[in-house]
Amino acid sequence: MNRKMVVGAVLVALAVVMTAGTLVASNMGFKLNFALDQTGAASKTGNNSLALPDNRQSGINTAKNLMDDIGFASVTQIQRFVASADAFATYTGRAPQTPANNFNLATGEAYLVKMKTTVNYIVVGSDDPAVSYTLSQPGGVSKTGNNFYAYNYHQTAATAKALMDDVGFLSVTQVQRFVKSADAFATYTGRAPQTPANNFNMTPGEGYLVKMKTTVVYSPSHY
Repeated sequence: MNRKMVVGAVLVALAVVMTAGTLVASNMGFKLNFALDQTGAASKTGNNSLALPDNRQSGINTAKNLMDDIGFASVTQIQRFVASADAFATYTGRAPQTPANNFNLATGEAYLVKMKTTVNYIVVGSDDPAVSYTLSQPGGVSKTGNNFYAYNYHQTAATAKALMDDVGFLSVTQVQRFVKSADAFATYTGRAPQTPANNFNMTPGEGYLVKMKTTVVYSPSHY
């Protein structure tokens, strides 16, 4: 290969690398305008499920940080799902609770955020395609096999059935979405007597209860 060809090849290679780097940066980072609704037609009790990115914006590490970022006066409480108890633990940021009731936010976990007033919350962060999430079967880690999973913007499983297939259908018992207008969870099992009509779309920024039959260390498909 002559000098001109070598230089040309190097320049093309650099262009490809720079283009790829730009695509990765654009693909992995995002802003999501997410409605957190107060009590009313959209949300029966003001509860909203919220999934944060793998890489949250700087300074959002605890429930109190999240309340402050949304707007403390607008938030009544934040709940995290305690899989070992199959129940939600609540942080209000107000007396009689103390700072000891505050909890750390964790990658891959979703939360219930109860609003006093509606806020269009800008979720800022990025996906990390190298991160895996442990979805635990019934046992010590998860009492019933339920895991409150944070569905992120760049994951490609667009429906409950697609998520079950991506995790491993035989390992998943069901997927539940939080219907805030009813303040209840709707269930999809992917099995009879349910039909494809019971399947539902996944929404970036929402959390889903994924009930496992066997534990899976899940690496989501991304685009």
